[in-house]
Amino acid sequence: MGVLKANMRIAHPLYEILPALYVLGAGALLYGSYRLHSGPLSLLLMLAGAFGAVAGVAIWLRRRDFRAAHAEYWSRAGNDSDDQPLR
Repeated sequence: MGVLKANMRIAHPLYEILPALYVLGAGALLYGSYRLHSGPLSLLLMLAGAFGAVAGVAIWLRRRDFRAAHAEYWSRAGNDSDDQPLR
């Protein structure tokens, strides 16, 4: 009843834009760090911004590589041999 499903999904448009949101958020954190000039908060913002930028770019690159590697498989999936008439 009240159990959270492990296979919950987010909307496709949100899923596709997440890496860009990570990079934009990272840019905002880095800008905030730059404006503070010094201090522990500036360092914390800089580290969080750098981590967010790396995470956003890494996710984007992994998705791109996965889609490129599996493009042939996906194109063959639509042409299933079981649907072909026997000769």
